[in-house]
This record gives sequence, structure tokens and C-alpha cells, in this order.
Amino acid sequence: MHDTRYTIHESGFSLIEVLIAVILIGLAITALLVASGSFTMANGAGTDLSTAEFLVEQIRELTALLPYDDLDDFVGSDGVESFCPPIDADRNPLDFPAFSQHVTVERASPTNFEEVISEDKSFVRVTVKVFLNAKEISSTSWIRARY
Repeated sequence: MHDTRYTIHESGFSLIEVLIAVILIGLAITALLVASGSFTMANGAGTDLSTAEFLVEQIRELTALLPYDDLDDFVGSDGVESFCPPIDADRNPLDFPAFSQHVTVERASPTNFEEVISEDKSFVRVTVKVFLNAKEISSTSWIRARY
């Protein structure tokens, strides 16, 4: 005669094993959601920076095409000319309502382009700052010579 009291057949998972599996799956799903959110934010920031660089290049092209003596058209009453909405190289408004371009044109010393002077008109430094909702995204400067 065979005694079956001591033979235990387990089928399925214990409650502890199921809880551990649920916790591990929950952690994996949470990690994927956090990573997806981070990737989305990084992609948005990259898009904003790309747009800002495009807007800088529009002003660079515009100032390259202007006669040297017309560069002072960009000097507003406070020394900065602002465009909101931003403009392209042909001065047409662009459909980027949250962005603005701030252009500064200053006379630069022939021996030190960082130094602003008032008497010599041989060199100018053009600075463009691009803002997104009043937050600076990009800033670039270049020198333009009269020659």
C-alpha cells in the first residue's frame, strides 16, 4: 500500500512568485515610460535648436546681401532690432510665432573685434540672439568688413 499523505504535487506559482513577477514587469514598464518621455523632451529641444539656427542663418544671409552702409538699419532705438515673428533673408515674416530674432550691429575695432568703438566704420560685429518664449535658445556673432 502506498501512502499518499506525504506526496505533494505543486502546480502553478506561489503567491510570492506572482507578486515578484508583477513588480518586475511594473518596473520595466515604468522605465520604458520614463525613457520615452526623456526621448520626447530631447527631440523637442533638438527641434527648437534647429529652428533657432535656421533663424540665425536667415539674418546672416540678409546681412550678407545688404550693402555695408545699410547694416545700420538694424540698429533700433535701444541698439537692438527685434523681429517677432522672425523674418527670412527677404524680410518676409516666418510662421514661428513663439520665436523672435534680436539683431545688434556694433562698430568693431580693427585690432580687437570684441571692442566696440564709435569712430572707425571699417568693421561691424553683427550679433543675433534667437529667443523662444523669451528664453534665449541661440546666439551667434560675426564680423562684416567694409572692404
